[in-house]
Amino acid sequence: MKKLIVTALTFIIAAAMVRAQEVTPIPIYPKGVINSIPAPADYKENDTKDWAFKVTNPVLLPYLADKSNNTGTAVVICPGGGYGGLSMENEGTNIAKAFNKIGVSAFILKYRLPSDLIMKDKTIGPLQDAQTALQIIRSRAAEWNINPSKVGIIGASAGGHLASTVETHFKQVVAEDKSISVRPDFAILMYPVITFGDKTHQGSKENLIGKNPSQELVDLYSNEKQVTPDTPPTFIVMAEDDGTVPVENALMFYSAMIKNKVKGEMHIYQSGGHGFGIHNSHSKEEWFNWCASWMKANGF
Repeated sequence: MKKLIVTALTFIIAAAMVRAQEVTPIPIYPKGVINSIPAPADYKENDTKDWAFKVTNPVLLPYLADKSNNTGTAVVICPGGGYGGLSMENEGTNIAKAFNKIGVSAFILKYRLPSDLIMKDKTIGPLQDAQTALQIIRSRAAEWNINPSKVGIIGASAGGHLASTVETHFKQVVAEDKSISVRPDFAILMYPVITFGDKTHQGSKENLIGKNPSQELVDLYSNEKQVTPDTPPTFIVMAEDDGTVPVENALMFYSAMIKNKVKGEMHIYQSGGHGFGIHNSHSKEEWFNWCASWMKANGF
C-alpha cells in the first residue's frame, strides 16, 4: 500500500510539472497576418520535436519568470535556421528555461520564414514579426510583471541576424502599430549572421533578400553598417572555428559598436563550431553565466 501511495504521489507531481510547463501560444496578429498573401494548398506548417518550418501564423511562446525570482526583465528569443527553419528547442526552449532560472521572462518567437509564396514583401516579414512581438510584450507588461524598459532580444545564427536587424533598424518601423517602441533595451547575439557581404552565410542571405538583390538591399541588411550610437547595449558570443558563419561576422559588428561607442561585451570561444546552443561542449566555461553577469552589471 505504501508503495502504491508513493507511486501515485510521484505521478501527481509529474503531472503537475507537465501542466506547469505547458505553454499557450500568443498569436502575433489576432486580427489577420500583415504583409501576407494566401498560402498555396501544399504550404502547411510542419513542426518536429526540435524544428518548425513553413510558419504562416506567427506566435509568441511565453515562459514567464516565477514570482519568487522575477526581475521584471524579458527577452524575445529568435531561433536560427538560415531563414529556412526554426531551431525551436536548441535555440528556443533551452534558452528560455535558462532565462527563467535567473528571473527573466522569455518569449520564443515563432516567426514567419521569408517566402514569396506567403508574403507581399518577404524581406521585411521576419522583422515585422519581431517588432510586433516587442510591442505585445510592452503593451501587456503589467499583466506579466515585466518592466517595459527592460525588454531585450536574443537570436542565434539567422535568428541572430534578425535580432541584430531589430536592434539596428528600430527607426524603420514595419510593424502595423507605430505608437509603441520597437527598440529593444539590450540585445544578445549568438554566433550571428551579421553581414550580407563577402563573409555572409549565403543561405540566410538568399532566403531573406533573394539570389540577385540590389546593392542597396545588401547594404541595408548588412547590419555592421547599420550600427549607430543609438544601438542598444549588445552581448555577443561565437566560436572561432565556426564553419557555417564566419567569425568575422561577430568581429565586424563589435568593431562597429566600438566605433559608435555602443556598450557591449564579446566572447569568442577557441572552438565549439556552429549551433552549440545553451552549452558549448568544447568548453567548461558557460557563456550564459557571462551573459547573466553582463545583464546584471548593466541593470537589466
